[in-house]
Amino acid sequence: MPKMKTKRAAAKRFKVTGSGKLKRMKAYKSHILTKKSRKTKRNLRQATMTDATNAKVMKKILPYL
Repeated sequence: MPKMKTKRAAAKRFKVTGSGKLKRMKAYKSHILTKKSRKTKRNLRQATMTDATNAKVMKKILPYL
C-alpha cells in the first residue's frame, strides 16, 4: 500500500491544536477593507476552530497532521 498524499493547499491553511482540533484563519480580510468597520477587521485577525461538520473531511485530506 503506498503512502497517502497530503493535500498541500489544506496543509498550508490548517494547523492542529494540542487537543487535536483544527485551527484556521478567518476569511474576508484581504481586500475591500474600507467599508468594513474597525471592529470587524480586528475580529477577522483572530484564528478560530474549524467547524465539526468540516473537521471529518479535513482530517481525511490531512492524514499526517
